[in-house]
Parts: sequence; C-alpha cells; structure tokens
Amino acid sequence: MMQQSVKGIIVDADGKPLAGVDVLIKGQGERVVTNLDGVFELSLTGVSTLVFRYLGYETQEVRVSPGDTSVRVVMQSSSQQLTEVSVVGSRNPDRTSTDSPVPVDVITPESVVTSVGRIEVSEMLQFAAPSFNANKQNGADGADHIVPATLRGLGPDQVLVLINGKRRHQSSLINLMGTRGRGNTGTDLNAIPQAAIKRIEVLRDGAAAQYGSDAIAGVINIVTKDASDTPQAFVNVGAYNTNAQGEFPKGAPNTENHYLDDSKPGNATKRRPALDGESLLAGFNYSLKLGEKGGFVNITGQYKNAARILRASPEYRKGFGGAALKVGSGFVNAMMPLSDNVEFYVFGGSNFRHGDSYAFTRNPNDSDGRSLEKVGIYPNGFTPKITSKIVDNAITAGIRTAIRGWNVDFSNTFGKNTFHYRIIETVNATLLKNTPHEFDAGGHALLVNTTDINFNRYFDDILSGFNLAFGGQYRVENFEIFSGEEASYSMYDTEGKLFTGREGQEKPTVEIGDKSVVRPGGSQGFPGYSPDNVVDKSRSNLAVYLDTELDITEKILLGGALRFENYTDFGNTLTGKLTTRIKLLDGLNFRASASTGFRAPSLAQRFYNLKYTNISETGLTESFLASNVSPVAKSFGIESLKQETSVGASAGLAAKLGIFTFSVDAYWIDVANRILLTGIFDVEDKKFKDKGIDGAQFFINGADTRTLGLDLVVSAKKSFGDSKIGANLTGNINNMEILKVNNTKLDRKSFFGMRDQHFVLASAPNSKFALNLNYEIKSFNMGLTFTRFAKVTLMDNQAGGDVTLPNGKKEAFNKDNKEHVKIATDTYTSKLVTDLVLGFKLHKHLKFSLGSNNLFNIYPDQQTDDQTEQGGYWDSVQMGASGAYYFARLNYQF
Repeated sequence: MMQQSVKGIIVDADGKPLAGVDVLIKGQGERVVTNLDGVFELSLTGVSTLVFRYLGYETQEVRVSPGDTSVRVVMQSSSQQLTEVSVVGSRNPDRTSTDSPVPVDVITPESVVTSVGRIEVSEMLQFAAPSFNANKQNGADGADHIVPATLRGLGPDQVLVLINGKRRHQSSLINLMGTRGRGNTGTDLNAIPQAAIKRIEVLRDGAAAQYGSDAIAGVINIVTKDASDTPQAFVNVGAYNTNAQGEFPKGAPNTENHYLDDSKPGNATKRRPALDGESLLAGFNYSLKLGEKGGFVNITGQYKNAARILRASPEYRKGFGGAALKVGSGFVNAMMPLSDNVEFYVFGGSNFRHGDSYAFTRNPNDSDGRSLEKVGIYPNGFTPKITSKIVDNAITAGIRTAIRGWNVDFSNTFGKNTFHYRIIETVNATLLKNTPHEFDAGGHALLVNTTDINFNRYFDDILSGFNLAFGGQYRVENFEIFSGEEASYSMYDTEGKLFTGREGQEKPTVEIGDKSVVRPGGSQGFPGYSPDNVVDKSRSNLAVYLDTELDITEKILLGGALRFENYTDFGNTLTGKLTTRIKLLDGLNFRASASTGFRAPSLAQRFYNLKYTNISETGLTESFLASNVSPVAKSFGIESLKQETSVGASAGLAAKLGIFTFSVDAYWIDVANRILLTGIFDVEDKKFKDKGIDGAQFFINGADTRTLGLDLVVSAKKSFGDSKIGANLTGNINNMEILKVNNTKLDRKSFFGMRDQHFVLASAPNSKFALNLNYEIKSFNMGLTFTRFAKVTLMDNQAGGDVTLPNGKKEAFNKDNKEHVKIATDTYTSKLVTDLVLGFKLHKHLKFSLGSNNLFNIYPDQQTDDQTEQGGYWDSVQMGASGAYYFARLNYQF
C-alpha cells in the first residue's frame, strides 16, 4: 500500500497551539511530538488511528483514511489530576494513573505552590503525597544540609529517584547521629531546581523488578519542563517567626537576655529579633525553538540564600536550628530530531550549595578539655560551625527511535555528588593558643554512571492490548573519602608537634577539679577525615528486565515483570512482580500487586569510616565508626553486608465519579536484613585502645521489619461561573514493627538496642492527613491546608548510659525499669499545622502571592530533660522545629 504524508495541528479549547503533544500511530508504536507551533507531520499507510496525549488534557483518538492530508485536533482540558498520563509504574504508553494497577500520584509544582506555598521539592512532596515524609534536621552534622526523605516509613535509600525516567545518583552523605534515616544514604531531591520541574510522579509500590535496587518502597520520577511550558521568572522572599513555643530557662538561647553569637560576648545586650532564617529564592525557566521539526532547549536557573535559624536550646547546645544555605542551580532539557523517526535528547544540571550549621557548644566549664578558656581563647566557650561545599552534577544523553513498530531508547546517565566539610569558629584543643580556628576536614564523593537500552512495543491486536518492554542496564559506582588537613584530625604534643606515641612525647592536659584531663585532638564540632579514613572503591552492576501488561478484556488487565541483576561485590539477584486491574464499574477500578524486591548495600555502608568524639551521659569518649570490612569489625564478629530483600503486596480501589476522584490502597512490606547502624560497643582490645579508640560502631544487617499501611487520596474540583473550588484530602496510616534482631552472639543493647530501634520506627509518624482547600475567582485565589501529624516517640541517649532522675541523681539505665524507660523516652504528641496562601493577579502576566507555612507557629512538644537526640528542646520530627514561615512571591509569565 502507498504511503501518504499527513500534517496536523493541535490546539487547546481557546485555539492556542500546544507544543510537545505526543502523537502515536496506534498499533505501530511510532511516535512524533508537535513543535512549538503545535504542528506535526508523519507518514501513514492505509487507514490509521492516531492517538494524541498531553499532560493535563484528555487523551484523544482520530481515525485517518487514505486521502486525508491534514488533521486539526482540539484537546480538552482534563478536570482531574489523576487522569493524567504517567510514565512511572507502567511502561505502557497508553496507561493513565487511574488505569494503572499500582498507585501513582501526579503532582505539579505550580499547583502546590499556588495552594500550599511550599517551594522546595522535599517540602512539596511532604505536603502533597500521602506517605512521603521529609523535614529539615537540626544538629545532625551533614543531614542539616541535605534533607533525608522517606516513603511509607522505610529508609531514604529504599526509594528510587528517576529524572525523566532515568536513574538519579544518590548523595555521598550517609546519615549519622540523631537524624531520620540513620545509617542510610538518600537522594538529594532539592538538588533539582523547582523551576525546572513539570510534574512529579510518585509510585507508591515496590518496583525493584521494574527499576532495580532501592525501589523497595516505591519510585519518585521527576519530569522536567520542555517546549510546551510557558516561560516564567519568579522571586520568593520569607522569614521565620523566632517566638519558639515553650517554657525555657532564663538566659536560654533565643531569649532576649542571651547573646546571638557565643563567640562574640559583646552581643549579650542585643535583643532577639522577631524574625530569622530570612530567605530569598529567585529563578527563571525559558524555552527556545531548535529547527523546524519540534526541537527545543529548555533552560532553568535558580538561586537561594537562606540565613541560619536559631531556636531555644539547653546550655550545651547554644546553637540549635536550621542551617544557612546558599544554593545556585541550573538545568537544561533539550531535544533535536535527527530524522523523521530519530531524535537526540540531553538533559542535566548542576547544583552548588554552601551550608552553615551549628555543632554542639563547648562551654568553659566542660570537664573534658575541649574548651581553651584557660589559655585565653573563647573565654565564654564556643559553638563550632559545620560548613559544607556540596557539588551535584548530572547529565543524561540518549537517542530515541522507532524500528518496525518498536520504540527504542538508548541512553547514558552520569552523576556525581561531592560533599566537602570545612569547620569554622572552632579549635584543635591540643594546639592550645596556636590553634587555627578553621579546618578543611575533607569529605566524600559518589559517582554513578548508568547506561540503558530499552525496547517497548504496544500490540493492539493481541486480545484487548498487549504491551511488551524489555531492556538492559550497566551501572558503575565509585565512592571516595578524601582526607582533610592534618590539624583537623590530629593530636599534637605539649611542644606542638604531631603526636605519634614515640617515647618522651606528652599529651596536652588540663586540670579540671582534682583530675588531669587529656585534651582531645582534631577539629572540635566535626573531626576531619584522616589518611587512615581514605576510601576509593568501585563496583559495577549488570541488569536485564522484562516488563509486560496484557489487557485480557477491556475490563481485566494482568501485568508481570522480572529483573535479573549481577553485582561484582555481592553476586546475583532475581526479583519479580505481578499486577492486576479490574474495572468493576464505569469509573471504578480494583487494583492489586505482589512483588519481591532488593536493595544492594551501598558502597558507603560497606566502606565508610570515621573517628569522632561521642558525647553522652557517660561523658566524652573517642569512638570509631569502623567500616564493615575493617579489622575492628571482624574482631567483634561483624558479618559482611549482604543485600536487603523484601516481599510486599498492595490492593486498593481507584475511582473517578463525576467531579470526584478517589483512591485507597492498603500495603504490606516485609524487609529482611535491613542495613542499619549499631549502637556503640565498648572496645577492650589493647591494640585498638592504644590507637585512642574507646568505642566502636558498625553497619550491619541488623533487623527484619514489617510495615502495614493504608494510603488515601480524595479530590474534587468544580466551577461555578467565574469561580473554581477544589478540595484534596490525602492520608496515610503506617505501622512498622521489628520482627527480628539479627545480633547473633553480640550484645543486643549495643547491637540494636531500644534507642536504635526507635530511630527506625520513627522514620515517619504513624499517620499523616492533609486537607487542602482551593478557591479561585478571576484575579484572586486562596489555598488553605490543614495537616495533622500523629504522635512520634524517640528514646534519647539516656537509654544507652545513665538516667538523670527527677531528684538529680544518676542511675545506670535499665530497660526493665519503667521509670527509667519513661525518663529516656521523648514523646511528641500529634500536631495540626495550617498553611495559608493568597494570590493576586496584578496583570495577565504578573501574579503576587502572600502567605504563611505553619501559620500558627506550631512546634513539636518541648522535652524539658535536656536530653533530646539533637540537643534542642525538640527533635526535628513531624513538621520540624523552626516555627511559622511567612513569605511573599512574585511570578511573571512571559
């Protein structure tokens, strides 16, 4: 049969051209995209059906007969977000999120900013996706600078992040100390500029069989802007209310009687300002046309400058609050057709971040030799600052084509995260008056390079439709720890020479009461990485997968996936997944899935190591976080890390009934051999004692867990003349239990005691519900959101040492003593947070918004025993511990 050329134009209901619309030849899989003028052109043979898909619009089909040379299609706006085409969760090109056999949330930044006012990616998802949780940490070293995030209460490294469907590299930071996701590495979602994001797809279901390691809890796919998006520029300014809620001792930080910077006593008379944490966020997004066949380049630039946040805290934690951040980021997304059915694409970006956060205070009356008031340095004590320089670069390049009905996608993704520490306003106490006050403390880096090839074809003549996808992936990873300057990690003798333990050398001491205390070496606040800590380790991974979906009838779908992976450092794994969707009634679907999953131990978990000063109820000790492969680990009988494995299932209903969309999904996830960070073991071996190591902790396959939960999403939207009203209710109920602790013959308290168990169990509140109400009329809009966080329970460091009783006496902690457990338990009762944003359209291109996140200045419950994990009167749980944030935003659309 003869081929004919067909040219078409796609417009919206107002007649405006739509760029970037997907145009597919049904049954053949061939695809083109409309150019900036909404125009497409392709060759057809005989009678054909064209499928038109565009985010936010109803999918349409048009039959084209021989002799038809032109097509004009008017796309109708979709009334509900859940009908949008999603990329993640199904490789079927015709699958919408309501038709998907697994739950997928589709979130657009514009809708979140308009209705809630949240501007960082982690904040958007925290208040828009039901089982996503993330908040900024205080007093958690590097985690103050990169926000750890969780899905369905699992670890930050048990959710996989994709950018435009391609695997994103993780951060090189491994979360330590008293932070959420302790012992895990996660992906830095905030490294992607908000202005570059078209939509975010959150797959709330195990997907390791489809996407590989880390997808135990689900997948987050960030889709970036392209030629179809309206160019814009914006500026957002804001600040936090400093009136922390609680009853604090007179003279505590954050009251009018306390100095703002403890290194500058002259500040003692200054009053506390009403606002702090002032921030500026500005950015732009712009698209340019490349050629005449739909090519484009979309460019984003964004800058953020936020000051430190200071909140009330005990005497030993005079600096407590959110880190200062200066962030510059850029992102480019481009596509260029090379021929009628071949296109080259490239996307990627850079993120440069400088962080500045508080460490624990070194007071002049400390009994461990850290302060230097007796040699005339910091006579009032000091609070070291942990600063960081974080560089995050990534680029993906690939070719898409269609060959005999098969869609082929070949790509390579390179990503690298570097985290470099510099400790300021501090000392090396062993250098006495000759100490520097700033130290290069070294850092770490993670490089990931991933090569993918994917094949996909939809067969509309097999039953009611059959989609077949398969492909392969080769990934190389490299993890490094690089050392800092000598003084950041070393001890010096009384003559100021490097202490090596040779005969005649004496350690600097200080007389405190009737004791002579040896001063600790290294930079106070965060010790530098030494040459002994240096790591440069690599591994590779080869994977192949098969992913299918079969519409047995128009009402019944069955899907299945298999994935085989081989790692050079731990071997093979095979995972599988089965899914189904049944259309019970018109607009009502039942969906279910069952899957196995895995997560390979990260290179950081295998090789990370650091010597540091541990501060607890028992005093100051030198501890060593030993690598899993170290002699110290082997001397304790610590086994080599192996993969985490999971078994999970979900079942639910999804419906679109008139103006309402509704979904409810129950889930179960069992994870075996979870990789965790132990407590601190006492070191008795003299060969390690001689190296100054009093305690050691390790990464281990510590426990098996079970998570049961329920996700709920209900939304509605209705127009009344010039008015539009919308309501969205999202909710999550999540319960995790520890089924087994794998301590073998090791002491259970040190291996994975009550305190460490609470870190895992408190990864997310047991429930979170959010109700968002929107109203729009002509040039005005309002968004009002109520978010309720359930109770969170932690155990502070008294659970690992001595308990301070109400009468001031101390006793050794006993887990069988109910009073001891009660004192060591930090309980944060449920809280309700209100967000409000008001928007005013000043001009057809210009919009002004004003609002507040946490309008009523709600804080977690104050803990008055001065023993919280992060050292303040609250931990960074639920909505965080920064209080109300007020903001104004100006947005210009070109």
